[in-house]
Amino acid sequence: MRKIILLLLSITCISQAALGSDKKNPFFGDRQNQVALQLGTGVDSGFLIPPPLRYVPFSIVQLQYSQATTFFKLPARQSLNIAHTIGFDRKYGWDWNEYSIPMAFVSGDVALLSGERWYFGTGFGAGMQAKENARIGSKLLFQFKMLFGYRITDSINGELFMLHISNGNTAPANNSYAFYGLGLLYNF
Repeated sequence: MRKIILLLLSITCISQAALGSDKKNPFFGDRQNQVALQLGTGVDSGFLIPPPLRYVPFSIVQLQYSQATTFFKLPARQSLNIAHTIGFDRKYGWDWNEYSIPMAFVSGDVALLSGERWYFGTGFGAGMQAKENARIGSKLLFQFKMLFGYRITDSINGELFMLHISNGNTAPANNSYAFYGLGLLYNF
């Protein structure tokens, strides 16, 4: 965990030195608002950055509204997220049907590296799920995200993401949800 944090801090320092203050926010271009539809498939892993090896019958659908901002002079976005997980079957000892739960988050993403139309970033968030369950053991949730995006046009972005959702060690049951997915974003 420390190595990941040090790596992200190093990338942040290097990218901050490389980015000019007049550079456009790579998430938005000239725009200031964004809506997104994100779809992901589940991975059974307790790691912060889960290896995409044990896919499970578990998905996430997420709607996100974001606004442009900065985080320590780095281009960023602040977001409100409404998500719903959908379980389909049993696998690896878990009944994924039990974890079909609506959730809501506030989150922030930071562009660590970017080019004219692409960006790589990370994000953190906090939120709630509608009910506790045996896998997470808490309504309180925290999320960690890594993403790679590309602005296809001034109005449309595509993103690949990895999303880790857990209770952040706030409850005895400390498993997590993890997803790999795609997002389609509209800037306005």
